Amino acid sequence: MAGFKSTERYIASRDLEVAVNASVTLQRPLLVKGEPGTGKTVLAHEIAEALGYPLIEWHVKSTTKAQQGLYEYDAVSRLRDGQLGDERVHDIANYIVRGKLWEAFEADHPTVVLIDEVDKADIEFPNDLLLELDRMQFFVYETRKTIVAKHRPVVIITSNNEKELPDAFLRRCFFHYIRFPDRETMEKIVQAHYPDIKKDLAREAMNVFFQVREVPGLKKKPATSELLDWLKLLMVEDLPVEALRTNEKQLVIPPLHGALLKNEQDVHLFERLAFLARRG
Repeated sequence: MAGFKSTERYIASRDLEVAVNASVTLQRPLLVKGEPGTGKTVLAHEIAEALGYPLIEWHVKSTTKAQQGLYEYDAVSRLRDGQLGDERVHDIANYIVRGKLWEAFEADHPTVVLIDEVDKADIEFPNDLLLELDRMQFFVYETRKTIVAKHRPVVIITSNNEKELPDAFLRRCFFHYIRFPDRETMEKIVQAHYPDIKKDLAREAMNVFFQVREVPGLKKKPATSELLDWLKLLMVEDLPVEALRTNEKQLVIPPLHGALLKNEQDVHLFERLAFLARRG
């Protein structure tokens, strides 16, 4: 089995490479935190590709319950079929809907399971999965059967740090925080995605990007994904580099700023600060 390391398309720090491979070796879920847009979800895709495993994605919402990852009993369909006289109604197994973890447990080959944005769900959600992730099995009460994993999947869990996760859950995970890339790393990321970008355009855009991130009071700082979207627009529009040139004292609203600033409060804040900078 190949280990995980950076690829041409995904630039991972040495610490992240170590964390992923340690998690796989220890057979513990890898809990990845970091601000939105730092590549946490994409990481699972890259790990699956590096290991040669299929990826099973479970995107968590505020209404998601842990039980849904195991299975759900579709009582409504059974009632409807009963009213229609369908023969399927006599076997309750016909109304058990397999969840993402069940899918991974019964796979004939190892898989990578992504549990994405675990902190969106109720605080009990992580604890409700502890036993199943530890023992790699669960009991289906309706059919009186125990589902045991044929192969222990590689479990990647992401969190945007919106709420604290339970200590018992954290103890069972290998943890890694993806720090925001420094300028040198960001240049490698940009080069990996846009190898044909003009060097002067990339340099000036990066100056603006990091200047925007340093503006005090921003509700949402632009992250890697916003930078890549913005650069794509700049390349498509073929804007002259002069439209981006700035200096530390000259704060200006960047062209196509809708790719960088994602709410009206931040746009208004930036406009006020740029106006004050011009007056100063």
